[in-house]
Amino acid sequence: MGIQLDHIIVPSHDRVAAAKALADLLDVPWKDSGPGGFVPVYVSPTLTLDFADREQFEHYHVCFHVGDAEFDAILGRIRAAGIKYRSTAHGEDDLKINTRLGGKNLYWKDADGHQWEILTVSYARASAPSPSAAG
Repeated sequence: MGIQLDHIIVPSHDRVAAAKALADLLDVPWKDSGPGGFVPVYVSPTLTLDFADREQFEHYHVCFHVGDAEFDAILGRIRAAGIKYRSTAHGEDDLKINTRLGGKNLYWKDADGHQWEILTVSYARASAPSPSAAG
């Protein structure tokens, strides 16, 4: 089977609102309560993000490798929600898409200050196939 990431606990000031917001943007299922008081977002068949209420926490950066169709759909939902985004990891929200590696990527922050990213070409693993091509 190899090693797969199963779940990540994502701290939040409002776990239900944060989980719902991300699930809506990604168009993936979620539940308003789960084991241990977490609010799970089912990102894929093998990855769950468990949102947990915390008063203080560090901000996370989480990146999702998606296919072109998923990227466009998520971008559409980001725009429809009025969420500001940017083409670089740091700096001002420029409402642009980065295409420097021949794919597309963008970044946005949620209400808790976590930075989320979607990309179609991985810069962490240049040889990684697109999720839509690997399916």
